[in-house]
Amino acid sequence: MPEQEGKPRLAGYLDKQQPDLYATLSHYSQQLVEEADRQGLPRLTLELINYLSSQINGCAFCLDLHHRRALKLGETEQRLSLVAVYKEVPLFEAAEVVAMEIAEQITRMSSSRPSPELFERARQHYTDEQISVICMAAIGINAFNRLSILSEHPVRASKK
Repeated sequence: MPEQEGKPRLAGYLDKQQPDLYATLSHYSQQLVEEADRQGLPRLTLELINYLSSQINGCAFCLDLHHRRALKLGETEQRLSLVAVYKEVPLFEAAEVVAMEIAEQITRMSSSRPSPELFERARQHYTDEQISVICMAAIGINAFNRLSILSEHPVRASKK
């Protein structure tokens, strides 16, 4: 049955309707950042993963959030504007490209699976522990994207 124009998907935000479950997801996200720090995985790499997956999933709320976070970490507008074509421009480091490729393949797993060759290329830049954090980051942002899309979280104008 097609969605009716103007009618919300749900009666409210999932995070407000299920605060305990949302708190668990938020805790996962915090633990992920802490583990990335322990493993020496740059936070900016996590933000690139979050940004790309949010683009693929069409999650406006998460795109806005991770755009702002990436800028605070020193990312440039130019690179963020080109994340969708990260393989076609020479602005991203090889390690960032492989991390985004892993995130993209995890995000698109319904149509294809990440290849063993991708993980072999990733091992040229990352330890197995770092690769597992990259995978967990992609899994986490996909959960947040789905929550925000279903909840229809609004994007508010920035204060500037």
